[in-house]
Amino acid sequence: MQIKDRHNTDGFWVVGINYKKTDASVRGMFAINTDQYDLLLAAAPHQQLNELFVVSTCNRTEIYGFATSPDQFIELLCSYTAGDAITFSKLAYTKNGAQAIAHLYQVAAGLDSQILGDYEILGQIKNAVKQAKGYGMIGPFMERLLNSVLQSSKAIKTHTELSGGTVSVSFAAVQYIKEHIKGVKDKKIMLLGTGKIGRATCRNLVDYLHTTNITLVNRTEETAQKLADELKLRSAPVEDLASAIYAADIILVSTNANEPVILKQHLENAGNKMIIDMSIPCNVAADAQTLPNVHFVDVDVLSKIKDETLQKRKDEAPKALCIINEHIAEFNDWCEMRRYVPLLKEVKNKLKTIHIDPFLLNVSCINTAEAAIHDEKIQKVINSLAIKMRRNNTIGCHYIEAINDYIG
Repeated sequence: MQIKDRHNTDGFWVVGINYKKTDASVRGMFAINTDQYDLLLAAAPHQQLNELFVVSTCNRTEIYGFATSPDQFIELLCSYTAGDAITFSKLAYTKNGAQAIAHLYQVAAGLDSQILGDYEILGQIKNAVKQAKGYGMIGPFMERLLNSVLQSSKAIKTHTELSGGTVSVSFAAVQYIKEHIKGVKDKKIMLLGTGKIGRATCRNLVDYLHTTNITLVNRTEETAQKLADELKLRSAPVEDLASAIYAADIILVSTNANEPVILKQHLENAGNKMIIDMSIPCNVAADAQTLPNVHFVDVDVLSKIKDETLQKRKDEAPKALCIINEHIAEFNDWCEMRRYVPLLKEVKNKLKTIHIDPFLLNVSCINTAEAAIHDEKIQKVINSLAIKMRRNNTIGCHYIEAINDYIG
């Protein structure tokens, strides 16, 4: 399905990097946390960028919006990340207009995720857009586009099995432990970070490994304590992180810190450890990852896990694309109608002038009820005019025709 490029899509871009060309360490250089995102959004208008949002996950960092050049987005993004614009440009993909819009639909559906059908991306897009809205960065065009994208993604979730089964980064982490660790019930597990992914991982540990030998650590202690109480686990304050690391056999990391949280000194002479880091950027220091007593796993390793669920999801992908195409067609119709908005407004204003001008039609509004009747009549004429213009794809003499319809 092709979206017909119009003036209102020509300036729409997406610029980004993802797992297809970069590993977790490189993606980490360009990850954006909440605080960085606030700074970026506040700075955007000073660079003549007034409509955009950024999606930053373990799979990707992408910036969507309107610009005169994609270089504007690259410069803005790299001003607030650890990576530089030259490196980003070498690894980035750039899509414009119809291609950029189609890409957003596919990303939101999980078709472009490292683990096919990973539905967590939809929530991440919603959060990114919500933050951008707070800075007035979502205009009418993007509001309509995003509504269509969300409806498409929900329809795919409802009518296909693209996100069926239990495959996600959090589930893949549990599967990896199950495949590589014997006697897991006798192992001590520590989970660092109890945000959305951390909570999902924790529940998967309990449900699929059938263990409660788990200690939760989180920057906000109350959050970890609440989840621990719910699942009958233990929690520890972040001040006790070093001792919790020392005691654990398996460590799962799901944090969003800019700097590594688990350091080399935490792991030296601490016994054998399996560490699974689901964070981007990695929150385990590079020199800690290579210690002889550490078996380190990142999101790129987790994404290679294959099973029957993933194959079923691949079989569902064509159905998902059909649903996307239907929503793209509807959005394309809306884009077509936007071409006629200035004329429709002009005609509507003219009709309002006519019905209150006694020299033209010898009518005048004498009360609110009569005014409402005239407004309804005008709107019916405008709706009819819009349908004719879309059907014939021409403006022609519709201006005069609308006035005749109104008078008639």
